Amino acid sequence: MKNLANMGSGVSASGDENDDEDISKSAFASFQAREEEIEKMKMQVKEKVEMKLGQAEEQTRRLAQVWEELEVLTDPMRKEVASVRKKIDVANREVRSLGQSCQKKEKEYKEALDTFHQKNNEKNQLTATLVELVKESENVRMKKLEELSKNIDPSC
Repeated sequence: MKNLANMGSGVSASGDENDDEDISKSAFASFQAREEEIEKMKMQVKEKVEMKLGQAEEQTRRLAQVWEELEVLTDPMRKEVASVRKKIDVANREVRSLGQSCQKKEKEYKEALDTFHQKNNEKNQLTATLVELVKESENVRMKKLEELSKNIDPSC
């Protein structure tokens, strides 16, 4: 566009070359300035990335240290928990076995108690029968004695 403007104003061809050269120098200087700006920004970004990487590495080291400390803390607890769980399992087996034994003995006790009550009732019935028989026998013997007594002494 500048060339058109220059041509219209009557500037010579050598003036156009100078303008073109000035434009090229200006464009080159502008390009160089932008390249330097880009390189500067690139360096700034690179520095930021390196700083962030350093921070990330430091955080990684700290997290690894915390993880190791956590492992040390949980390891004894795991052993204790495992030990207590094993003891609970053993106690549970013993309780189950003792519970079964108690149930068996309780059943035997109930059967023995039922048998005891049955035999005790049978004994009480037999005792009552014996008392009845003894009373009856006494009554019969008393009657016989009275009869004998009347036979011996008919006046009574």
